[in-house]
Amino acid sequence: MIIVLLLGVLVLVIGGCACVVWAERGGPRWARAVATVTLTVSELLRSSRKNRRRGLNRSSQDDD
Repeated sequence: MIIVLLLGVLVLVIGGCACVVWAERGGPRWARAVATVTLTVSELLRSSRKNRRRGLNRSSQDDD
């Protein structure tokens, strides 16, 4: 069951990346919409990872 879920996520990621490339080359409106969603989710994940890393660094410095 987990493998099916991971394969589904992988298909969504690959499809999103393909839409980003296609939209850069002037694809249809729906591809541009999917590309916008893909880039927005990517930015949210990147910022949450940075915030989590900063939080871990602060807690390790507080222990000193």
